[in-house]
Amino acid sequence: MEDFYLDTIKAYFALTKPRVIELLLVAAIPAMLQAERGENNIVLILLTVVGGWMGAAAANTFNMVADSDIDRKMGRTRARPLVRNTVSDRNAAIFAWALMIISFFWLWLLCGSLLAGVFILLTVFFYIFVYTKFLKRRTHMNIVWGGAAGCMPVVVGWAVIVANAADPSPAKWWQAIVMWLIIFFWTPPHTWSLAMKYREDYKRAQVPMLPVVREPVEVTRQILWYSWATVIVSLLLVPAASWIYAVVAVASGATFLIMATNLHNGVRRGAKVHPLKLFILSNNYLAVLFVGLSVDAVIGWETLGVLAGWSPAWF
Repeated sequence: MEDFYLDTIKAYFALTKPRVIELLLVAAIPAMLQAERGENNIVLILLTVVGGWMGAAAANTFNMVADSDIDRKMGRTRARPLVRNTVSDRNAAIFAWALMIISFFWLWLLCGSLLAGVFILLTVFFYIFVYTKFLKRRTHMNIVWGGAAGCMPVVVGWAVIVANAADPSPAKWWQAIVMWLIIFFWTPPHTWSLAMKYREDYKRAQVPMLPVVREPVEVTRQILWYSWATVIVSLLLVPAASWIYAVVAVASGATFLIMATNLHNGVRRGAKVHPLKLFILSNNYLAVLFVGLSVDAVIGWETLGVLAGWSPAWF
């Protein structure tokens, strides 16, 4: 009986896609630290992380319910709880609704930001009804526009800090927008490099991911374009941070671009390539970039923008 309960708990936990959530939290925490440079409200950050986790878990669970037919056709996803019938679709949906509702009230009442709660609701509905149910099965641009949902933890965290700040600066919202754009442009190369590895899976499930409907050289060309966009946008935050973030952004960005370039050149030459390496590196790149921003924000040295004589209201 104990094994049954343990397996059930593991199944519900798997519904939330914990590895995906790890990346989302990696984005939310540095956004909150940057929003209050040098003044770290650890309790508020932890509360927001819990509320954001529930919102992301709800979205991922709804996604598994909506995609259960696709998951049964793909080797990569056949071990998921709904495919193995360890959790019913009905119970998974109830679980997701409960998480979403609790997340909304948690962020509103415990974290003090109605706006953050609204952002969570918008994220869940966009991820399910725009991405999962419409874009994913109809266009190769699915992950480009659908990836907007994965960027939302940044603005959720920022909204919480602004709502609790004694002297909030609306001018600094541009930083949250830049962080949102970093994840937006990062998502396609991250996802397409994985989709190259599992191209036959997506083809069998009739999901028109870019590697399914375009030649490999076109896929890697677009991966390279979006990688450049990611790195360029990441540099826009340099004036709002110190030299610590600047060094991290340049070094990690150069590594990311070198790997994306090597993948594209390898495909052009007809060589055997390993796109999964770029997928793994993309995870590490985002983590290193945002950890660098977090360290920079915690130390709280004067920003390069202020040192350059620009208005401190913006930096």
